[in-house]
Amino acid sequence: MGEARILLRDAADLTAAVPAEVERKLTVLELLWNDGFVRKSLIIIFLAAAWETYGTILDNPLLFPTFHDTIVTMFEKVRDGTIPLRAWASLKVLFMGYAAGIALAAIFTILAISTRIGTDFLETITAMFNPLPAIALLPLALIWFGLGNGSLVFVLIHSVLWPVALNTHSGFKSVSNTLRMVGRNYGLRGLPYVFRILIPAAFASILTGLKIGWAFAWRTLIAAELVFGVSSGQGGLGWFIFENRNLLDIPAVFAGLLTVIVIGLIVENLIFRTIERNTVQKWGTQS
Repeated sequence: MGEARILLRDAADLTAAVPAEVERKLTVLELLWNDGFVRKSLIIIFLAAAWETYGTILDNPLLFPTFHDTIVTMFEKVRDGTIPLRAWASLKVLFMGYAAGIALAAIFTILAISTRIGTDFLETITAMFNPLPAIALLPLALIWFGLGNGSLVFVLIHSVLWPVALNTHSGFKSVSNTLRMVGRNYGLRGLPYVFRILIPAAFASILTGLKIGWAFAWRTLIAAELVFGVSSGQGGLGWFIFENRNLLDIPAVFAGLLTVIVIGLIVENLIFRTIERNTVQKWGTQS
């Protein structure tokens, strides 16, 4: 027993003499790997390398140009102003349709949370029209509004309205009764109750709806422009892709597609991520 006590005491003294490693500094590689921007950049670099490799092996620019050829063509089209003008023509129409869709979604959602018949109306009309592809309405839009921005805005509103309304209404319904009672106790009614209680609490769902609505609107616009595209003598990115396909300028077609992708990445990672970081993450309402 005496020897055991001596051994235990020596072990305790040795442990006390060697300070425990409470915090370990991360290496440079670990710090970089923990950065989401770096990880996503590596994925993009890998995809670009795979694109370049496949295009080089295939060696047929009419079928699949290399990443290098696409970037060179894209740079030339940006330098001469073609791609910026076409992108701006598309984005102008997109902003109009997106804003109108969000406004209508807000009206429908406010009516839905205010009255029972409003809820039934939103659920019924969403079940009817949400499964309907927006591009399927384009022939009717052309008859009703003609060859112009009106037809494009109409199909964009259809693309944006339903996902935004659905996610907003779902977010409002998921707000806890505690928060609702807090708002009632402060005497909030009507729009002040919606803007001060429901929207902040449900903003994660609302933001998800805005993201989905943006993605649907962007791809619908490009598809619609591929169909008829020219409005007042100036087409957008979809028409740029279609024109160069007819000219068999496949690198320019890929440059147009790459521009669509780049704009999507910028909107998602710059605009929506910034909004998310300054709202739901800052407020702690993200699940």
